[in-house]
Order: sequence, then structure tokens, then C-alpha cells
Amino acid sequence: MISAAIVGLGRWGQTLVGAVQGNSDRLRFATAVSRDPARVREFATQHRLQVVDSFAAALANPAIDAIALATPHSQHADQVVTAAAAGKAVFCEKPLALTRADAERAAAACSGAGVVLGIGTDKRFFPALAEIARLVDSGELGPLLHVEAHFSNEVAAGFAAWRDTLDETPAGGMTGTGIHMLDALVRLAGPVRKIHAQMLSQKPPPDPHDSVVVLIEFASGVSGTLAAVRSTPAFLRVHAFGRSGSAEAISRNEMVVRHSGAARELRTFANIDTVRVNLEAFADAVAGRAPYPISVGEIVNVTAAFVAIAEAIRGGGGTRLV
Repeated sequence: MISAAIVGLGRWGQTLVGAVQGNSDRLRFATAVSRDPARVREFATQHRLQVVDSFAAALANPAIDAIALATPHSQHADQVVTAAAAGKAVFCEKPLALTRADAERAAAACSGAGVVLGIGTDKRFFPALAEIARLVDSGELGPLLHVEAHFSNEVAAGFAAWRDTLDETPAGGMTGTGIHMLDALVRLAGPVRKIHAQMLSQKPPPDPHDSVVVLIEFASGVSGTLAAVRSTPAFLRVHAFGRSGSAEAISRNEMVVRHSGAARELRTFANIDTVRVNLEAFADAVAGRAPYPISVGEIVNVTAAFVAIAEAIRGGGGTRLV
């Protein structure tokens, strides 16, 4: 059993704890870091967490194997580097960093210290998306030609105030939903080489009304499109097009498969807690049971593509190399 500390007990930090506490035989949270212990006392008591008020206190605890970061995005890189230097494996919520240089610095710190780096892009483990990846990998769809993704929701209407700042949440829906789709598309088509992005905003936060559209060129020669809208009822779609077939996720647990000359096929899958699946995959890697399924190279490339999208949008829309 991997013993972990959670840093940050806001909405998503509590989601991470709730996904595994009492539900997993591979990872449990023993400690929580909070600047305001009184505010989280009830939650901590419910989930048997020792609360400390400093990151350093968690790092100094020899019983803690890993650190999970659910902190503002701008803090991630420095916290990852500090945790790695203390010999702790690190699970970091997305995005890993807000610049490519910081992403590379954080990844290098973990590699240099020989500790596992995990990332909170749990949507990769949605059953329908995992099946698309299997079909692409197997060659059943033929050579991959094009990929598309769209993920939108209304969550931004209830974000904490820090998430509404441009410094912490650049590029509209990219930090909330779009980066999940970048990760999904990199899993299917490989590293991103070039992007063209634009964002249109009708209303600023709170409850922002904006949309991001991205054209993607992958190093493999595959093309892609990505979209994210804030705020609208939840919508998910991922589609991989091959020469002889295509596979389209229409929800986390449903997909449509099309093959040349055949009727479309609807496939459904049982629901799973993908936050727990991701954390347990991280725990397995920390314990040495299996490699973490999201490579450090993918984590860095997804972050670099995210940064390029934000830079293109800040520049009024345009093309950026990744």
C-alpha cells in the first residue's frame, strides 16, 4: 500500500482523496497539506487524514511515499521539483506547468531523482477512449489519418476565484477540459508538432462564455482538431479516422465503430472511476509493479502543446510550433 500526502483540499483535492480512501488496496492518503486546517477538519476527520500546514512537513515524513498536488497551476513545477528532491514520487494535477521550460524542468527532476511522475489526465482511462486506443494500436482501423476531440462542460461557472485568472487558466477551456483531449489525441497520434488556435469570448468570468478551436499537426503526419466550450451542458466526443475504419467515443462509456462496407456498430462499456484507475496506476508504478501508462515524454509534449495554444491565443490567434 502506497502512503501519500495530498497538497490542496479544494474541490478536486477532495475528489482525489474520495476516489481511493477506503476503496483501494494500492494507495491511501495519510496526510493532507492545507493552509487553513480548520476549514478542512471535518473532511480530514471523515477520511482519517492527518492535517499539516506546510508542504515541508509532508516531505519530511519518512512514512510518506508519494505526493499528490491539487494546487494552483503556477505552483506545480516548483512543487514537483521540491518533492522529487525529497525522494517522493509525484502525482500532479494537469497541467504539469504553464511553460514548456517548467514542464521539462519538473520532468527532469523526477527522472534525475528516479521517482515516478504521474499526471491527472484521468479521462484517458474512460473505457470508450481506451477502446479507441486499442483499435488504433491493433491496426484494425488501418493507417490513422485524422483525429478529432471535443470536451466541454459547465464546471467553470463554479470555479474557485484563482481559476478565473488569466495567469492560472490561460486559453479558456484548455486547462479544464481541453488538455484532457490533447492527452487523448497524443495517445492516439503521437507528439504534436504544430498548432493553429483561436479563442472567441462572449463573456468573461465568472461563468465564462467562450470557445477554443485548435487545428493540430502531429509529427506522425496525422491531422487533428480540438474544441472546448465554457460554459455549456457536458459534451464529450473523440473520433479516430483510419483508412478502413473509424472509432468514435460519444460518451465515456459508449462508442460507434465504422468499417468499410459494414453497418455501424455501437459498443457500450461498464462505468469505472477513472480518477481511481489513474491513481492506482500511479501507485503500481511507485511500487514497481508496472510502468506508469502515461510516459514522461507524453506529459511534456501535451504540456508544450497546451502552452503553444495559450501563446497563439494571447497573440490574437495563429500558428505555433510545439
